[in-house]
Amino acid sequence: MSRHNITGSEAFKRGPSIAVRRYRPGGMRRKRARTTMTFIVLGVLAVLALIVAAVAALTPAAAV
Repeated sequence: MSRHNITGSEAFKRGPSIAVRRYRPGGMRRKRARTTMTFIVLGVLAVLALIVAAVAALTPAAAV
């Protein structure tokens, strides 16, 4: 005799099990691509900011 108190679980139903064969087409791929593109853009902006700061620090101040 089973002593578990699990009710309504899919593991104990007598019907056929359903296997998920794949996700929505491209959903995770698009999310991963968007995240990767964000990191690349932020990295490029950080490098450009460092270059601008280095140029500003190394060049003599322009006479106004």
